[in-house]
Amino acid sequence: MSKIKPSKGAPYARILGVGGYRPTRVVPNEVILEKIDSSDEWIRSRSGIETRHWASPEETVATMSIEASGKAIADAGIDAAQIGAVVVSTVSHFSQTPAIATEIADRLGTHRAAAFDISAGCAGFGYGLTLAKGMVVEGSAEYVLVIGVERLSDLTDLEDRATAFLFGDGAGAVVVGPSREPAIGPTVWGSEGDKSETIKQTVSWDRFRSGDVSGLPHDSEGNVKFPAITQEGQAVFRWAVFEMAKVAQQALDAAGISPDDLDVFIPHQANVRIIDSMVKTLKLPEHVTVARDIRTTGNTSAASIPLAMERLLATGDAKSGDTALVIGFGAGLVYAATVVTLP
Repeated sequence: MSKIKPSKGAPYARILGVGGYRPTRVVPNEVILEKIDSSDEWIRSRSGIETRHWASPEETVATMSIEASGKAIADAGIDAAQIGAVVVSTVSHFSQTPAIATEIADRLGTHRAAAFDISAGCAGFGYGLTLAKGMVVEGSAEYVLVIGVERLSDLTDLEDRATAFLFGDGAGAVVVGPSREPAIGPTVWGSEGDKSETIKQTVSWDRFRSGDVSGLPHDSEGNVKFPAITQEGQAVFRWAVFEMAKVAQQALDAAGISPDDLDVFIPHQANVRIIDSMVKTLKLPEHVTVARDIRTTGNTSAASIPLAMERLLATGDAKSGDTALVIGFGAGLVYAATVVTLP
């Protein structure tokens, strides 16, 4: 017989509060067109993006996270000192160590909260949410802060016609805490590493540091370009449209609900055509509110789902208690989908 005591957590977990932060600078497509041969019409038709937000030097990964987190904590009606863990999903924190989550936890005023970063690309929020649910139910933390934050403008090649218009900056956060009833469904998640080359960093950090510039991308002035995110657009589009609709349906099935039971659909804000295709494939009823925050926010990777969630609730397009399907997918290729009750 085991001598280990069983854990004593909450019976279930739920999202208690949400917050978002978008940098003050709004960047229209006209600015992007200064360095690529394209048009506003082409960008809108291919991606749905009209504007995006880019961070100033003062709007760091940490400061944006703290702004979003403060709103989420207030929305949850708790104090920062009650946060038992901080999980930050990001690919644009440039210090390998320590994790930015530790700085955020300290500056928010948590009481020595566990804190760590995860790297799961555009599925990062779903990964963090799943970890948070586990901590609350297992009992290692009563309240968990999950943050998705990116400064993708730092990793954007403005001369790359395929990606220059896609990315934006921002932070979204949620507080996950105890619930008396199921409010975060089972997660359907996974990875397809054989497709990892379809979304990647152009140059690894060690290669960039080495000084060996042979074969590396150069800008129009002959300088070696800083590492950026690149992708095979058509391959990613096909994968997202055909495979992620299946994953979304699996998440609905795992939660025991049908599309008719949904109130809201919040997919990763990668491309409005992908979103529209998923809506069609899933046969979502007209009453389901669909997040299309990408139009004015762009693709903010790990931040896109909580930012879209926050905006829907702020505008009244979604309301507390609504049942929402959320799905993130991206570099890796990785994905995570679940059904949640909105805070």
